Amino acid sequence: MAQARVKARRESVFAERFAVFAETLLTGVWIAVASLGVVTYPAAFAAGARHLRRRTTHEGGGWREFVADFRTAVRGGWLAGLAGWAAAGAVWVDVQAVRAGLPGGPLVGAVGVLALIGLAVAGLRAAAVWTPGDRWRSLLAGAGRRTVLDPAGSFLLVGGLAVVAVSAWFSAPLALPVLGAVAAAAVAVEERYRHR
Repeated sequence: MAQARVKARRESVFAERFAVFAETLLTGVWIAVASLGVVTYPAAFAAGARHLRRRTTHEGGGWREFVADFRTAVRGGWLAGLAGWAAAGAVWVDVQAVRAGLPGGPLVGAVGVLALIGLAVAGLRAAAVWTPGDRWRSLLAGAGRRTVLDPAGSFLLVGGLAVVAVSAWFSAPLALPVLGAVAAAAVAVEERYRHR
C-alpha cells in the first residue's frame, strides 16, 4: 500500500513537470506569434514570462490572459522593441566597419556584439519580471544592473539565446517552441537572483 502511494506520488510529480514543459513549448509558439509585429517582441516575452510564472505558482491562466498581458505590455514595450532594433542596426554598421578593414574595426565590432548580447540579456531579464503597470524604462534599468551583478544568470540566458539560434539554424520551426524555454529560463534566473 505504501509503495503504491509513493509510486502514485512520483507519477504525479512527473506528470506535473511534463505539463510545465509542454506549457513552456506552447508559450514559445505564443511568443513567436505575438512577436510578428517586429517591435512587439519585448511585450511578447513579458506576457509569456508572466504566463509561465502563473503556471508554476498554480494560478489560472491561458491564451486569454496571455493576450490581455500582451496588450498591456505592448503599450510601452514597443518602444523597447524599437530601441532593440536600433541597437541591432548599430551593431550591423560596426560589423560592416570590421569587414571594410577600417582601423580599430575589430575592437569596435567586438564591443558592439558584446553590448548587443548584454542588451538582449537585460531585455529578457526585464521581461521576466514585468507586471501590469510597470514602466519599461525602470524595468530595463534594473535588469541592466542585475545583468552585470549576476554574471552566472546572465550567461545562462546567453546559452538559452544560443540554443534558439542553433535550433533556428538546424530547423527553423524548432526555434518557435524554444522561445518559451528561453522565457522560462529568464523567469528562473530572476527567481534565483531574488532568492540570493
